[in-house]
Amino acid sequence: MFTKSTYSEDAIANYMMLSKQLDALLTGETNAIANLSNASALLNQFFDQINWVGFYLMENGELVLGPFQGLPACVRIPLGRGVCGTAATNKETVIVPDVHAFPGHIACDAASQSEIVLPILKDGKLIGVLDIDSPIKDRFSDQDAAGLEQFIEVLVKHI
Repeated sequence: MFTKSTYSEDAIANYMMLSKQLDALLTGETNAIANLSNASALLNQFFDQINWVGFYLMENGELVLGPFQGLPACVRIPLGRGVCGTAATNKETVIVPDVHAFPGHIACDAASQSEIVLPILKDGKLIGVLDIDSPIKDRFSDQDAAGLEQFIEVLVKHI
């Protein structure tokens, strides 16, 4: 049984706890969709000031909507387009303080103001991206990127 945690003011400790929670939550389950679903739910309860969190998965050379928490979303994103397509193409984390200033931003939710997208690599191969949107500008930091990269390392062991 999962119980919601109370996190501290120490962001590094919080991300360490989040990764441990993810590992415990996914251990023993081999279904990737189930594990991605629980990962998105865990992130949704972890973050404040977000309006969407989820995954886009590589399929036939484009990103296709996977498990998520939030309003209905864009289903397909070509590589190189928008924040997700850019992160996927470059295989690098992208933090966007103001999505309206990002060339080619794809607006799936008009309330989104900032975004962080992280590539998910398994054995060097891109399998998808983690996308998190916020209704406030400049929501995500380098510390968030580092903590989420650690989260993805744990996730990849279970998908």
